[in-house]
Amino acid sequence: MYEVIARDGRAKSARFRTVHGVIETPVFMNVGTIGAIKGAVSTEDLENIDTQVLLCNTYHLHVRPGDEIVRKLGGLHKMVVWDKPILTDSGGFQVFSLAGLRKIKEEGVTFQSHIDGHRIFMGPEESMRIQSNLGSTIAMAFDECPDSTLGRDYIKPSVERTTRWLVRCKEEMDRLNSLPDTINPKQMLFGINQGGVFSDIRIEHAKEIAKLDLDGYAIGGLAVGETHDEMYRVLDDVVPHLPADKPTYLMGVGTPANILEAVDRGVDFFDCVYPTRNGRHGHAYTNQGKLNLMNAKFELDERPLDETCNCPTCRRYTRAYIRHLLKAKEMLGMRLLVLHNLAFYNNMMTEIREAIRSGNFKEYKEDKLNKLQG
Repeated sequence: MYEVIARDGRAKSARFRTVHGVIETPVFMNVGTIGAIKGAVSTEDLENIDTQVLLCNTYHLHVRPGDEIVRKLGGLHKMVVWDKPILTDSGGFQVFSLAGLRKIKEEGVTFQSHIDGHRIFMGPEESMRIQSNLGSTIAMAFDECPDSTLGRDYIKPSVERTTRWLVRCKEEMDRLNSLPDTINPKQMLFGINQGGVFSDIRIEHAKEIAKLDLDGYAIGGLAVGETHDEMYRVLDDVVPHLPADKPTYLMGVGTPANILEAVDRGVDFFDCVYPTRNGRHGHAYTNQGKLNLMNAKFELDERPLDETCNCPTCRRYTRAYIRHLLKAKEMLGMRLLVLHNLAFYNNMMTEIREAIRSGNFKEYKEDKLNKLQG
């Protein structure tokens, strides 16, 4: 299922076999929260830029159009026309970040929908049932993602509850996968390590959840306010205590530099809204640093966004034209930038895999970081 192909220091490259195809790691998952990439990028576009995994969100799809509707449409893969792997986030992060009013109990969380305010209850079993209806390749366990600024007195019992919820997630997933009418009876489950910036709590939690022999393990609750140095310290401390024979996923991270540093610490999976969000706001990632296309200096610039890039945007369109589209508030401008940024991330992951497999990741990382600084 998970086979490490090469190691270079702590960095590793692997093949992760799923019912929807093989994932080559390290991998960046393109974020399509509601089953689509923000910025009018289609699944056909994603195929053209070598996207391996689409990430969608349990909470958002439960609220709209409804997971029962997705199930009736044949599942998420059929609905969005995507036959490669899909990972669904459990909804835990959204429950704790979007909900203005919420009540946490051992059973789960009662909160208000951010769309119309109606009351929703979600716990481990509900999250697993929703994700089973979606039929994703990989389901994430339901957890609490506490604010990283909270103290030990809150974090420790929160993590202990997350462990109890994870056991319930596994039991419910096993039950759902055994049903004759389940859309994806081979749905995988990843557990999530929490603990804020307290390495001792993180390590204890990693050891505890490793006993459950899940399909993969994520590190959650980072990139939510702590410094980059704190995040890297937590990774240094925790990754060695997660199962070496299972993929490791750093949730919600991040910038190209964050990804390079995390790969160097043994992480396989990544996701982040940065490439799409920045693209919609006129920013392009390039090997010469990040560009702000709203700057007047690009008004007559007939070069592609990145002269080293072979994505559909860079093959045809100039900086000047894309800037004009953005200034005119034409959607095509956002679409072209989002497409380029996702291609930049996907291509960087290909370069990372090649560097690890050829044994020169350290040199690649240093060179890439220097380029990204512009």
